[in-house]
Amino acid sequence: MNDAAERKLAISHMWVAFAAFIVACLLGEYQVIERSGFFPALDSNSVYFASVSTHGVLMAFVLTTFFIMGFGYYIATTTLKQPVWNKQLAWIGFWVALTGVVLAAIPLLTGKASVLYTFYPPIVAHASFYIGATLLVVGSWVWCVIMLVMFSQWKKANPGQAVPLAMFATAANAMLWLWTSAGVALEVLFQLIPLSLGWIDTIDPGLARTLFAWTLHPIVYFWLIPAYTAYYVFVPKQAGGYLFSEEMARLAFIVLAVFALPIGFHHLYMDPEQAKGWKLLHAIGTFVVALPTLVTGFTVIASLEIAGRLRGGKGLFGWIGKLPWTNPMTLAVILSLLMLIFGGFGGIVNASYAMNAMVHNTAWVSGHFHLIFAGTTIIMYFAIAYYLWPLLVGKPLFSRTMALVQLWTWFIGMTILTTPWHVLGLLGQPRRISSVVYNNLLTLSWKPYELMMIFGGLILLGSACALIYNLVKTQLAPTTENFSEQIEFAEPLRPVTALPEHLNDLKLWNKIIAVLMAISFGYPILQFFFMETFGSNGWGY
Repeated sequence: MNDAAERKLAISHMWVAFAAFIVACLLGEYQVIERSGFFPALDSNSVYFASVSTHGVLMAFVLTTFFIMGFGYYIATTTLKQPVWNKQLAWIGFWVALTGVVLAAIPLLTGKASVLYTFYPPIVAHASFYIGATLLVVGSWVWCVIMLVMFSQWKKANPGQAVPLAMFATAANAMLWLWTSAGVALEVLFQLIPLSLGWIDTIDPGLARTLFAWTLHPIVYFWLIPAYTAYYVFVPKQAGGYLFSEEMARLAFIVLAVFALPIGFHHLYMDPEQAKGWKLLHAIGTFVVALPTLVTGFTVIASLEIAGRLRGGKGLFGWIGKLPWTNPMTLAVILSLLMLIFGGFGGIVNASYAMNAMVHNTAWVSGHFHLIFAGTTIIMYFAIAYYLWPLLVGKPLFSRTMALVQLWTWFIGMTILTTPWHVLGLLGQPRRISSVVYNNLLTLSWKPYELMMIFGGLILLGSACALIYNLVKTQLAPTTENFSEQIEFAEPLRPVTALPEHLNDLKLWNKIIAVLMAISFGYPILQFFFMETFGSNGWGY
């Protein structure tokens, strides 16, 4: 991507993402300190829940959405070798989304939107929070349209040729996000905004939770696909090898896009509004979506083994030591996969009805979520940033050593933070509380784990600051005239000479998604309009 305007488009999105990230990290450390009870002067229910809500929204909605958009623009222009379609529209989408972030941030920071990341009703926030969230989603839809248009234009101009893998993944993610975000959009537009503005007096929480379940789990794969994209298209090359199988990579992205959507009811296992048959259907889908993760793990590890053996690795595991551990992308994927293994185990527990009943609404869930999202996914965002920043600003990375230390400290900090959460969940500590106001032998046993969480959070905060410092110093460094690095994509071990159309196009899969969504959510949503329900008054700020 040689055009300066397009580089500016990509990096502007990413700076918004990382600005949100560092603020969220500061709030996160406050939360583990306040929740521990070790510092009574900091105890404040109102501040705590405002902090948790802001932290969740900044991390899960702002960081991810803006990073994915910026990354997508870069991928589209470099793989397709064409400018962004309708750059003016792309900038409109950026400013619409950023305006939404500002509108939502004001009530969040002033305690008028302390509804947590899920903003479940009947708790209600200030209307500007919901309007801001809507604008953020609308801005992201602009990105989706641009990605899919560029995907279609390239296919028409290059009939019979394989769409570059990175662009195929990006287009699949755009399709996934359009489907994924529809659920929360319906909830916000037809329930939460009218309720917060006083246009309606009551709301059906069961319908709202069902619509949010439409979005709640598929959004995880919207976050995850950029990390998987880096797994497949950057890691093998940076490790010094080849992608084991491009066909398997494409299949993994397709299965993610198709089966990630109709699985949201495993978040409603304890809720009465949906029948057990529907929950079982979604549970089966939840286990199916583990398949692309297994395929990805196998393919990426095989690609790393190829690289290690090409570097002289011998024996069963000798190739591991030959990998370039001092390459940030290679190190990040190893640490990411380690966290994926343990986080994935927790996900299997959550998806299993009987075991979920034991850990539902405990600290276990927070541990699992942070290990998968802030661990597996976000560490790859760091690696992508370290790789792309020099290409975007035309200057070498300020400090590779600092980048390596930052990745290691993020992994160590995340391990120290999330392990106590899992243990506390098994010990019965509830989540979504600001403090424990009673003392007995059980709650006293929580204290050592609370202390570990503070320590882990401090390591993570220091790691986050190192990331931002490295990126800022890179961007502000003097221009280097002889800097000539170019983006490099991994080549498959066996060149792709012929590719089935269904592994090169999304039309069929979009239709299959429509059918699966109609089956999985059709009756569960329509039932609310035909059975007697009891609305709830909104309460909150």
